[in-house]
Amino acid sequence: MLMTMFRSVLMVLLLFRLASAQDVLDRIVAIIDDNIILQSELDQFAIQFALQNGLDPRKDPERFKELREKVLEQLVVQKVLLVKAKEDSVEIDQTRVDKMLEQQINTMIDRLGSPDKLEEYFGTSLRRIRRNLRKEIEERALVETLQNLKFAQIPISRREVIEFYNTMKDSLPELPARVHISHILMSVEPSSEAKAQALKKIKEAQKKLQEGMDFDEVARLYSDDPGSASRGGDLGFTQRGEFVRPFEEVAFNLEPGEISDIVETQFGYHIIQLLDRRGEKIHARHILAAVPMTEDDERRTVQFMDSLRTAILEGKITFAEAAKKYSKDETTREKGGDLGWFEMQQLQVEEFRQAVENLQPGEISHPIKTQFGYHLILLNDRKPARKLSLEKDWDRIAEFARMRKRNLEFQKWVDEIKKDLYIKINKI
Repeated sequence: MLMTMFRSVLMVLLLFRLASAQDVLDRIVAIIDDNIILQSELDQFAIQFALQNGLDPRKDPERFKELREKVLEQLVVQKVLLVKAKEDSVEIDQTRVDKMLEQQINTMIDRLGSPDKLEEYFGTSLRRIRRNLRKEIEERALVETLQNLKFAQIPISRREVIEFYNTMKDSLPELPARVHISHILMSVEPSSEAKAQALKKIKEAQKKLQEGMDFDEVARLYSDDPGSASRGGDLGFTQRGEFVRPFEEVAFNLEPGEISDIVETQFGYHIIQLLDRRGEKIHARHILAAVPMTEDDERRTVQFMDSLRTAILEGKITFAEAAKKYSKDETTREKGGDLGWFEMQQLQVEEFRQAVENLQPGEISHPIKTQFGYHLILLNDRKPARKLSLEKDWDRIAEFARMRKRNLEFQKWVDEIKKDLYIKINKI
């Protein structure tokens, strides 16, 4: 214990000397053994959490201050466990870290609208955001791996579950209202004239490429993709499942540098170039000639769905048969459109949720428009919200009891590790 503290004090002195030149701009807010937490690091993760929770630090500084204090507590625990993870030589999959990093960066860009807005929000460069975030993700992955090794299997007895329920039953969440739904999805089909115009445009772009014009320049001149045209069609690194199937099937089969023929998807016509490949991830760019939709196209789709709904209600065809024949949802079509059971709050598409709320079991909605297209929704069954009971919800209650036991044991374990570490937390 004495040697550990002596080593830590020497390390603290060294860290302060190394950091002294930048500390005026980026002060140390916490020291955990030979690890430090910088103000910039704390601020970035606090802003990240605020963004995830819809909190604007500028509009609600008091709430942001409270959030930042909680983030600091979490970072301290993470650094404590990081020391233990390194002592135990815990290893992690770096490809998993890369994947998590890209997902978080892309999610934040999607929420704010562009990389430039992300830099403005954080007040620093995307390169620094990425570097700091990768470090945090890597540390978090080490800590999570350590926790899973230590607490993967927490046994819990029947007596403990019953005691937990009797103590906590008034605090346990209700089982939310649930619905069993099916749907038929129809996309709006453009007119043949609109498709012909888009095809003509993509062929002009293809000709420019064949004449030697740079892909970047052609994308800027011709592409209708507002998210990538200004970047020369660059889509960044992506993984399987992020593109629609026709696009993905072509993109993942290209060789680096290769340019595809014209590819048709629900969005229009594409030309794709593969820039790089890293394992299961690809870096591609594309040129899109979008096919514009008109009010007549939408009206034609709605009229067809109204007639299909009438046919189902009159018994001329079942809902499942209609879904198998007409639905554009490839994941549910062969199951007769069955989406399964959902908690009401899981229905995040507002139009979809409102339609389900107004249906009785066995009823079919009128055509509902969402970002995916037009839907007919069948409510198969509905179960109201209710309190949990040992008789009906044993497995769920047992899992709550196991989580609580795990959290208590985890906190005791962290407190034991802290006893052997030098920890200093400065005011923020």
